[in-house]
Amino acid sequence: MTSDDHIIENGGDDPSAPLDTEQWLDVELDPRVAPLPPEELPRKPQTVDEELIAAEEMAVLSETTDEQRIERIAAELRWAWGLLRPIGHGITVFGSARSKEGTKDYTLAREVGAALGRSGHTVITGGGPGAMEAANRGARDVGAGSVGLRIELPFEQGTNPYVDLDVKFKYFFTRKVCFVRYASAFVVLPGGYGTLDELFETVCLIQCGKVRQRPVLLMDSEFWGGLLDWTKESLLGRGMISPDDLHLLRVVDSIDEVAHLCTEASNAVGLSGSD
Repeated sequence: MTSDDHIIENGGDDPSAPLDTEQWLDVELDPRVAPLPPEELPRKPQTVDEELIAAEEMAVLSETTDEQRIERIAAELRWAWGLLRPIGHGITVFGSARSKEGTKDYTLAREVGAALGRSGHTVITGGGPGAMEAANRGARDVGAGSVGLRIELPFEQGTNPYVDLDVKFKYFFTRKVCFVRYASAFVVLPGGYGTLDELFETVCLIQCGKVRQRPVLLMDSEFWGGLLDWTKESLLGRGMISPDDLHLLRVVDSIDEVAHLCTEASNAVGLSGSD
C-alpha cells in the first residue's frame, strides 16, 4: 500500500474527497515513519543517504566513518561536474514520476521537452519515468541534448530510454546541486511530494540570494492554482513571506512562452559549459 492509498482509505470511498482536519489528525502513521519495535533494531540502511543522515542514531547501523563519507561526497561531486560541464544552456524540468503515457501531463511534458530542445536547450530531468521520461523524450524527438540525473532509491526505477547522458547519484543533495548549477531556468510540471520539494527548495535558494536571475516557471495554472492561493492566503496572509516573494514564481500555460522565457534566461545567465 502506498501513502496515497492510505490517505484514500482513511478519507472514505471517494478518492477525490478532501480530508477534513479531524481525519488528518486520525490518519495512522505510514510504516515508513512509524517507530520500529526494538527487536528489529539496529537496522541496515537502505541507501547511502540514510546511512549518512542516520549516522548518529543507534537504530541504524553505521557502515563508514565521517572521513570516508566526506571523501565519497567530494568524489561524487567531482565526477558529476566532469560529466555535466559541457552541457552549456541546460533547462531543468521537474515533474511527477507517476504521469502515464497518454495522459495530459505526459503529453505536456513531452511537448515542453521538444519546445526547449528546438530552442537550443539541453533538457535536464531526474531521469526516471513519467513526466521526466516525457520531457527527455521530447528533447530526443528534436535531436536535442537529454540528460537524466538519477538517484539511488530503495526501489529501483531505472533510467528512462530517452536519456543520452545518465548520471546516477547516491546522495540526494549532490544531485540537487547539479539540478541548479547546470540550469538557467526551471520548468515545474504537475507533480507530487518530490516535485514540491524541488520547487520550494529552488525558490528558497532564490529567496535567500543563493541563486539569481533564473526563473521558476510553473506549467498548468489549473494544477498549481490551489497551491498559489494557499501561498497568498496562508503564507503571505500570516506574514510568513513578503509580498515580493509571490513574484518568485511565474505561472505559464503557453509552451512557446516557456521556451521564450527560458531562452531569455539562458542568454542572461550566460552558461557556457566552460570551467
